[in-house]
Amino acid sequence: MTLEEFSAGEQKTERMDKVGDALEEVLSKALSQRTITVGVYEAAKLLNVDPDNVVLCLLAADEDDDRDVALQIHFTLIQAFCCENDIDILRVSNPGRLAELLLLETDAGPTASEGAEQPPDLHCVLVTNPHSSQWKDPALSQLICFCRESRYMDQWVPVINLPER
Repeated sequence: MTLEEFSAGEQKTERMDKVGDALEEVLSKALSQRTITVGVYEAAKLLNVDPDNVVLCLLAADEDDDRDVALQIHFTLIQAFCCENDIDILRVSNPGRLAELLLLETDAGPTASEGAEQPPDLHCVLVTNPHSSQWKDPALSQLICFCRESRYMDQWVPVINLPER
């Protein structure tokens, strides 16, 4: 490996870490502002009713989920809908970390008292934009730029690995 190849790989890793940090910040703000929808079914309902306010779609799956045909069909339909409606999409390759980010924040919320029979479906997460001021959020702007740059390189659903903490 040449020095140039090493440097390019290091820059890509650094860039992905920044995008991961931006995603964590966006999720944290969305949780506190209650502008987040979790679950494939809930996401589909929201996309059907109010797609104009959805600014980001996260699809999370691990290797086991890749073999789930029904889930992959849902993902394909959601991706197609998001592309058609200009909604940015990211694929999260470590749903365990996404669960940590979403569930740790919601433990103090009302959903924790509803019972723990079944864990929430974290395969699809939507972030909505109820106020135009959120567009001024630098972390969200960074994610939107990353998604657009990825599309220019024909990577319609970029994969991101959330950094472990």
